[in-house]
Parts: sequence; C-alpha cells; structure tokens
Amino acid sequence: MNVFPEGNAIVYCQGAFGTTNGKTAHGLVRRSRRYRIVGVVDATHAGRDAGMVLDGREVGIPVLASLEQALDGARRGHKASHFVIGIAPDGGKLSSQMRRDVSAAIRAGLHVDSGLHDFLSEDPQLRDLAREHAVVLRDVRKPPPREALHFFSGKIVDVSALRVAVLGTDSAIGKRTTAWMLVDAFAARGRKAQLVGTGQTAWLQGARHSICLDSLVNDFVAGEVEHAVWSAWDEGADTIVVEGQGSLMNPAYPGGFELLAAARPHAVVLQHAPARREYDGFPGYALHPLERQIAAIELISERPVVAITLNHENLDDRQLRAARESIQKQTGLPTCDPLRDDLSALLAAIEPFRSEAPKRRAQSRVGDRARS
Repeated sequence: MNVFPEGNAIVYCQGAFGTTNGKTAHGLVRRSRRYRIVGVVDATHAGRDAGMVLDGREVGIPVLASLEQALDGARRGHKASHFVIGIAPDGGKLSSQMRRDVSAAIRAGLHVDSGLHDFLSEDPQLRDLAREHAVVLRDVRKPPPREALHFFSGKIVDVSALRVAVLGTDSAIGKRTTAWMLVDAFAARGRKAQLVGTGQTAWLQGARHSICLDSLVNDFVAGEVEHAVWSAWDEGADTIVVEGQGSLMNPAYPGGFELLAAARPHAVVLQHAPARREYDGFPGYALHPLERQIAAIELISERPVVAITLNHENLDDRQLRAARESIQKQTGLPTCDPLRDDLSALLAAIEPFRSEAPKRRAQSRVGDRARS
C-alpha cells in the first residue's frame, strides 16, 4: 500500500493554468493525497495564489513564472522532490517547450511524473539524463502488461455497493471534481465511499482504485472497469463513484459506454457546462442538446440520470443562477454547481437507489477473489 504523500511536487502547467488543457493541474491544486503541492509553474498567472485563480479561494500554493522561480519560491520549508506535468493537451503530446522544462527538472534532481501519451521513460535522451541524475521518470498512462489485465467476467453482479457514474456532456467539464465531491459528501454521512478513477489525474491525486482507460487495449477496458469497481467493494466500500471520461457524443473523446456496460451503475449524474455551445477544442462541432444526451445515456444503460451538476465556466453568479433554474425546470432534475452549492439535494436523488444493490454475499466474494 502506498504511503502518502510521496513527496513535494511542483506542478507544471506553463500557459495552460485556468484553461481546459490545465485540468490535471487544477485537480492537483484542489486535491492531492499523493503529493504535497508546493507550487504551480505558469507565467500567465505568476504571482497569484493557485486557488484564487481557480475558485476564488486561497490555498497557499503559489503560481510561479518558471521552474527556476518555483524551486526558489515554493512553499517555505518544503523542498520540491517531484515535477508533475499538469498539462493535458490534445493527443497527450510532449511539446518542445515541455521537453526543455522536463530536462531542466531532471537536471535539478526532481523525479518526473507524466500523464502524457508520449512516454518519457521510453525517450532515450530523457532516460539517459534521468539515469545520470538518479531520478525516476514515471509514465502514469503507460498500460500494465497484457498478462496483468482483466477481461470482463461478470463478477460485477455480486457487488453490493451503491454505484454512481458521473458522466458529462463534454470532455474537460469537471466530472472528476464532481465525483470526488460526491465521495466526500457520502463519507461525511458515514458511508464507506470510494472513487474509481479512470484517468491520469485521479491516479496522480492518489485515487486508490484507478485506471487510465484511454491507454488500455480495447478488449480489456470493460474488464478493468469491472475489476476496479469490484476491488473497491471487496475492500469494504459501500458506495462507489465512477469518474466518467469524455462524453457519449464527443467527436474526439467518445466515452461512457464502457462505464455503463461494465460498472453497471444504479444511477447517473450528468455534468454540464451551460455556457458551452461547441465541443471543447473542436470549433464547428455543436454540443448536442442536454435532453438528447440524457436520453442517450438512459437508452444505453436503462438507468436514470438523477441529477445535473454544473460547470460555471464563463458564467457570472446571475447567469449561473438563471442557468441552474432553467435546467432544473427543463429536466425536472435536481441541479447544482458542486463547487458553489450544497449537495443535499444531489445525495437525496441518489440515495434511494441503494436499495437496488444486492446484499453482500461472502461466498461469491471468495469465488471472485480466486478469479481475480
């Protein structure tokens, strides 16, 4: 079992903090068990508190213009040990600027953790440089060996925990943040709640049960989802929140099918950004209407969307309030912004589905453990 925190991390987000491409950095600023975050690198917001940039609340994490400044100006008394790439660009590519800054971090003696699809540990120059400076390059999105992967077995039917999937109407829309807040809210009510993370950021944050769906061989995606959910239950969780990826109709990141099929959620929460008119990063691709996205989820899963959670990007308080009221009237579903609103109505919409979970069956757990 991991011992957290593993070290003190500088999060690299040059030019992207506060944008949808900075979602990994945003997640780490808001929550991290794996590291103690001591600074964020982004010249755009240098001199500000990272929490103020994101949510208007100070969190004591400074934003610095460069790695050199971050090494000098990180949280006092916490020498950095890790350099975490907090940018999530389309395609997960390592740009030339990022490459220069990663090299500088290695020379400064920092371990580098990356969630990119370009694997640093397979880059001969970076690998040799890391060896020379005795640091570790860790590629979060590097898939496990085939022999370690799980094929769908059907053991999900024995999971007696309440299962909630947080899906979205687009990518980079706040699904993971909402999922974590649901976990916290259930835990505050005495539930043994766990997140099943499905992307690199949840892993970097320290989610115990976490997989990177978009780097798995397709044949094993459903099995890995099933096994992660089953494992969380087998360790005692009575409430499991599954983080969604992309959206059902996203032209570049179609996601959610696997979670609906393999995790078999009892209920779905749908994250939506009312101000968006097009899919993130794809001008000309109009976002499908909210009603159609709800209908698609319910048709595929035969399970209900029970609430709408909002991303308040590009909305002031008045506009957010109007959007919340309009969507609640339009859908008839509880609607809230998890970062700004109380979650009581959201939990109340989910809790009745707990009775649909089967009672825990000790004998089947033993059989499934053998199959795992």
